[in-house]
Amino acid sequence: MGRRKKLPITEDFSEAMSKFSHLKEYVKKVTPKMGEPEYHLALDRNLKFIDFPNIIYPVGDPMFVHIYKERGIEGKQYVVIEPSMGDDVRKKYDEVMDRMIELANRLPVPDKTENIGPVLIKIFDEAVQIKGTKETGIKGMFSNKKIVSKPEYDIMRYFLLRDRVGYSKLEPLFNDPYLEDIHCVGVGNIKCIHKVFEMIHTNLIFRNDLELNKYILETSERVERPVSDARSVVDAIMPDGSRVNFIYGREISLEGSSFTVRKFSDVPVSITQVVSWGTMSDEIAAYIWLALENGMNMFVCGETASGKTTTLNACVAFIKPDAKVYTVENTPEVTIPHSTWQHLVTREAGKDTDVTMFHLLLAALRSRPNYIIVGEIRGTEGNVAFQAMQTGHPVISTFHAGSPHSMIQRLTGHPIDVPIAFIDNLNIVLIQQAVSSGGHFVRRILSVTEIERYYEAENRVITRQVFSWEPNTDSHRFRGLYNSYILEKKIAQMIGFEDPREIYEEMMKRKKILQAMVKNEIFNYYDVWEVIKKFNAEGIAGLPFTVEGYA
Repeated sequence: MGRRKKLPITEDFSEAMSKFSHLKEYVKKVTPKMGEPEYHLALDRNLKFIDFPNIIYPVGDPMFVHIYKERGIEGKQYVVIEPSMGDDVRKKYDEVMDRMIELANRLPVPDKTENIGPVLIKIFDEAVQIKGTKETGIKGMFSNKKIVSKPEYDIMRYFLLRDRVGYSKLEPLFNDPYLEDIHCVGVGNIKCIHKVFEMIHTNLIFRNDLELNKYILETSERVERPVSDARSVVDAIMPDGSRVNFIYGREISLEGSSFTVRKFSDVPVSITQVVSWGTMSDEIAAYIWLALENGMNMFVCGETASGKTTTLNACVAFIKPDAKVYTVENTPEVTIPHSTWQHLVTREAGKDTDVTMFHLLLAALRSRPNYIIVGEIRGTEGNVAFQAMQTGHPVISTFHAGSPHSMIQRLTGHPIDVPIAFIDNLNIVLIQQAVSSGGHFVRRILSVTEIERYYEAENRVITRQVFSWEPNTDSHRFRGLYNSYILEKKIAQMIGFEDPREIYEEMMKRKKILQAMVKNEIFNYYDVWEVIKKFNAEGIAGLPFTVEGYA
């Protein structure tokens, strides 16, 4: 999967305006109306609580984003600030493109997609000459390069890379690390889900069916999943790993063709970030740490966009560093920091050569992994996952359900059809939802439930809730203190504690390590992973900070 190359970012606002005339002109235009925007290199989640934000941040030179809210106007606005191409420059650009086609016919085709950018720039530089520079010798006397000014050169180069290598008008959105989803629901403006500012309206627009359909056709062909009248609904993976769903044609999408992009993140969210945001408490994180370190099976459940995969990604860092981990997914979303990681992805196109999650889970079982992570259980692969649990292969997965009860109903119903007597192979169920708190939507773990056993006499599963979210205080309550089946009856026995209640002191130790990481602002996923590895190898003494109550 191709990672997007990070563009340089100008850190100083004055320098950025001096370097990029389009930014300077934009700031000059909006300042009299709403005041000069604040320039932020990074966005803090607390910015969501500002009623009327007026913020500009860079997403890669020469692209910037302005987020603001005006009084009396509903919703926050997201304005892409990028170079523009006037009619005169457009005419020159078209002439340069014609010349580039002539030159390209003489060159070999790059063998890899990621090599196209440098080749295009090389051809572009063969087709243009910046005014004031000279080519020497006979070559210069007979040169038929297009003469352009330095600003014209920069604009043309930007649009060449944006439209031929990037995602055309959506390029700034794909470069914005703070976007979760990109929504186009037909002709009109594009909307996005922002990690800080939630639903926002962008200034990017598809003005008619012709423009929108052309974009969808070209983009779907690029990812080798072309849409057509015969194949109107297509799921695909973009070159950067983002998931996209295309719906083509007004016959089924009445407002015009549409698409939704689930953005891919290069670096997963860490467990310390999840704790600092309040999604889960440090006690819940410490509990999961002990559980996954000791081979417990766990499902992260919730509705769509509740943050299940984010939580799963954060938690897998607790699996022992030397573990052999297999991931099985329809679309690659899970990122594992472990050195022994087998990353399996389905191949489904409605053909005999399809490789489904069912097939991949069977293959994973033959490889004797220490952990199997299933991106999401939806069908018959659920049966294989529970068979894996029965044979001693720990499994973690996400699942669509709003409660442990509805999870059991879905698992035991068609098409998953897991026998109810098998359900107690699953140990822990996290329920996560997007909830309203203080007028904003936040993601919270609503409950952590332990599955204790199958009670044959009543044909039901006995469960025990060990954590619950208290909405009035927006805090998590540890109901399982001295009453946890998983900690006392399973993990304490594995570790070898004579008194099972000693396990709570072990959990408290991990809680304080997590608190220390948050206090020291260790939030990068891989920095957190390094701390966990050091603790696993050397204990408290190996940590790069002191932990309260431990020498």
